[in-house]
Amino acid sequence: MPLWIPVTIAAAAFQTVRFMLQKSLSAVKLSAEGATFSRFLYSAPFILAGLAAWSVATGRELPQVSPAFWAFGAVGGLSQILATICVVLLFGQRNFAVGITFKKTEVIQTAIVGLIVLGDRVSAAALGAILLGLVAVLLLSKTPGDVGAWWRHLGNRATALGLGSGVLFAFSAVGYRAASLEVASDAPVLRAAVTLAAVVLMQTLAMAAWLGWRDRAQLRAVWQARRTAVFIGIFSMAGSFCWFLAFTLQNAAYVKALGQVELILSLMASVLFFHERITPREVTGMALLGLSIVLLVAVI
Repeated sequence: MPLWIPVTIAAAAFQTVRFMLQKSLSAVKLSAEGATFSRFLYSAPFILAGLAAWSVATGRELPQVSPAFWAFGAVGGLSQILATICVVLLFGQRNFAVGITFKKTEVIQTAIVGLIVLGDRVSAAALGAILLGLVAVLLLSKTPGDVGAWWRHLGNRATALGLGSGVLFAFSAVGYRAASLEVASDAPVLRAAVTLAAVVLMQTLAMAAWLGWRDRAQLRAVWQARRTAVFIGIFSMAGSFCWFLAFTLQNAAYVKALGQVELILSLMASVLFFHERITPREVTGMALLGLSIVLLVAVI
C-alpha cells in the first residue's frame, strides 16, 4: 500500500477531531476568528520544536527554499485561514456533518479551478461526476425551516460559507503542494515539515496582528481557553503534517478525494458527540456527494 493512503486517512481523522473541538470552542468561548487563531497559535510551538529537535539530533541545517516557496506558502496559508473561518461560521448555520460535507465540495471545485486557472481538460465522465455533486449541493443548500422553492435558497448564508470554504481549501491544497516541491530536499517528511512550519508561523503572525488590531478581546479569550485550545493545536499539528506529507507524496486531487473518509467520521461525530439529528434529505445529499467524488476519482 502506498504511504500516502494511510497518511491521508490519518489526516482526515485528526482533522475531524480538531473541527469538533473548534465547534465546541466557537459555540461557548471564541469567535470564528478566535477559534481559527487557536489552531495556529497552539500548534506552532510543537511544529517548531519538532524541527529544532531534528536539526539537533542530525546535526544538519534545514534545507534551502526558493523565493517561490514563500509565495506559494503565503497563498495557501491565507486561503486556509479564510476557509477555516468559513467552516467555523458554518457550524452555527448547519449541523456538524453537513458543515463538513459542504467543505468537502473542495474536491469538485478543485477540478473546476484547475480548468479555469490551468486549462486542465475535463472529460465527459468527470463532468457527469461534477454535475452529480451539484445535485447533492442543491439538496444540502436549503436550511431547515426555510420555505419556498429550492432555487431561492442558493444564495443563503450556509450555502455561501460552505462553497466558499470549499474553493478556498482547494486553493490551499494546491498552494501547499507547490510550496513543498520548492524545498531542496529528497526526504518527503522533511519537505512536509519545513513547509508546515513556515506556513503555520506566517499564519500565526498574520492572525495575531489582525486580532490585535480588530479584536484584542479575542486574544485574551484564546489564552483563557488554552486548556482546550492546546488540544486543538496538537490535533491540528498532527493533521496538518499528515496532509502536507500526503501532498508531497501524491497529487493533491487524489489526496483530497481519499480524504472524503472524513464524511463518515463527521457523521459519526455529529450523531454520537453533538447529538444532532440528520434529516433524510441531508443523508441523501451527503451520499450523492460522496458518490460523485468516488466517480470523479475513478475517471481522473
